[in-house]
Amino acid sequence: MAPITSSREEFDEIPTVVGIFSAFGLVFTVSLFAWICCQRKSSKTNKTPPYKFVHVLKGVDIYPENLNSKKKFGADDKSEAKNKPAVPKTSLHLDLEKRDLNGNFPKANPKAGSPSDLEHLTPKTFSEKEQKESTSPDSLKSSSSLCSVEKQDKLGTLFFSLEYNFEKKAFVVNIKEARGLPAMDEQSMTSDPYIKMTILPEKKHKVKTRVLRKTLDPAFDETFTFYGIPYSQIQDLVLHFIILSFDRFSRDDIIGEVLIPLSGIELADGRMLMNREIIKRNVRKSSGRGELLISLCYQSTTNTLTVVVLKARHLPKADVSGLSDPYVKVNLYHAKKRISKKKTHVKKCTPNAVFNELFVFDIPCESLEEISVEFLVLDSDRGSRNEVIGRLVLGASAEGTGGEHWKEIREYPRRQIAKWHMLCDGFGLWRPL
Repeated sequence: MAPITSSREEFDEIPTVVGIFSAFGLVFTVSLFAWICCQRKSSKTNKTPPYKFVHVLKGVDIYPENLNSKKKFGADDKSEAKNKPAVPKTSLHLDLEKRDLNGNFPKANPKAGSPSDLEHLTPKTFSEKEQKESTSPDSLKSSSSLCSVEKQDKLGTLFFSLEYNFEKKAFVVNIKEARGLPAMDEQSMTSDPYIKMTILPEKKHKVKTRVLRKTLDPAFDETFTFYGIPYSQIQDLVLHFIILSFDRFSRDDIIGEVLIPLSGIELADGRMLMNREIIKRNVRKSSGRGELLISLCYQSTTNTLTVVVLKARHLPKADVSGLSDPYVKVNLYHAKKRISKKKTHVKKCTPNAVFNELFVFDIPCESLEEISVEFLVLDSDRGSRNEVIGRLVLGASAEGTGGEHWKEIREYPRRQIAKWHMLCDGFGLWRPL
């Protein structure tokens, strides 16, 4: 009976040991989980994602922290607070019925200010007087009497400010207003302007303002804040502004552009107010759109057409940075109907792209008489419409090297034939008949 008693005592001690180990395991697990949560929280608060930007519209800051704090700007904000009307900053309620065509609130006694006083005045103060003059009958008569040469030379002036916040590593661009824009609508003698801004040369950030209706002196007052840009890299950047006029029924009209190299501009002393004349955009000539190397092979037994997009060379620059991000769209047509479409990958920042991509198309008929292939070389542009660099059509009715290439693959089936082709103008696209 003694052995049986000792074994029972051992079994009674097992639950106590298990409970002790379980308690220690639970405490360790909770402590580890709490430590991981604290580490993630601290890393999120200290780490700012690179090149993040925040858009401030008409003085309403959508970021939790106010960038115009006294700690940041010092005495400049005190002087601005005296000149600004008393509007509650925390209130997001806006009386839209009291706004004018520019989206500004009317003022009782507007005072005209010089460009040097622009920093201490809101854009509404110095734009209302010119807005009245631009919409008066006298101004309409004077603008209509200008010759076409003067209209092309005088495209207006863009006002903006630049600033760098060292505490948050943020680059701040405030697009204030534009003055003296040309009228793009001949009937109403006005425009619907808005502005696109790109940071070159990498083109990572492409932002745009809202459209202001029927005005030649738009007051935008929109702030774009880019986070994660080191101050040492500011000197290597270039700001590219494109001023456009919105058109509901066709492509928007390009008024002009402004290019601001930041090399030599010191932002360490605080905010800098700048203005630049708007110049005519440098449009590419249609004579030099580059070349495209295409290889074709027609399989008469299987009724398939193999298309290889090999290379592109001497492509024109798509913007002022001199760099393009080309890719090729391939459209297969049977008579007037597009029956298939393909596209290559985007090649970053190069005028001489190497694609080497193969596409196989099934031909719906035994003859190539009604078949044509269209190649569109485009510049990839994030945030806006991709621009056509050049165009090429191969088919029986195509002229030049396009028709010769098509004739050779018909005479020599099952043979891969490659040729260089000059690209033509991509605007006003021709479609197969």
